[in-house]
Amino acid sequence: MSDPFKIERLTSRPQFLAAAKGVSEARGAVVVQRLDRQDGTSTVGLGFTATRKVGNAVIRNRAKRRLREAARATVPLLAVPGSDYVFIARMGTADRPWDRLLDDVKSALTRLATPRSAPRPAPSQPASAGQDS
Repeated sequence: MSDPFKIERLTSRPQFLAAAKGVSEARGAVVVQRLDRQDGTSTVGLGFTATRKVGNAVIRNRAKRRLREAARATVPLLAVPGSDYVFIARMGTADRPWDRLLDDVKSALTRLATPRSAPRPAPSQPASAGQDS
């Protein structure tokens, strides 16, 4: 099966910082950031990171390996061509059951693929509600 787009790795700090300016979605043990490059290409950029809060080097590396594998399984199906994605490991990424981690990644990618409309205003309460005067 051939991919409809080419997948490239994000490797430089400016690419990661640019993706941080896009939209992000946190789900369970992963945060996914998406930047729509609007450059007309159909490539998808992928980057993976884990901060020192996640754990020591062994745990961070394991978390990133698991995120890479989850992205390998889901990105060809759910990614938007012409976008860069950064997957950020959270505390439970290294220990999370595989099916739950895969669900976290799928739901974050699905949410990022759907365009967000303007935020809906909160329902207003009647002026006399909750007042006992």
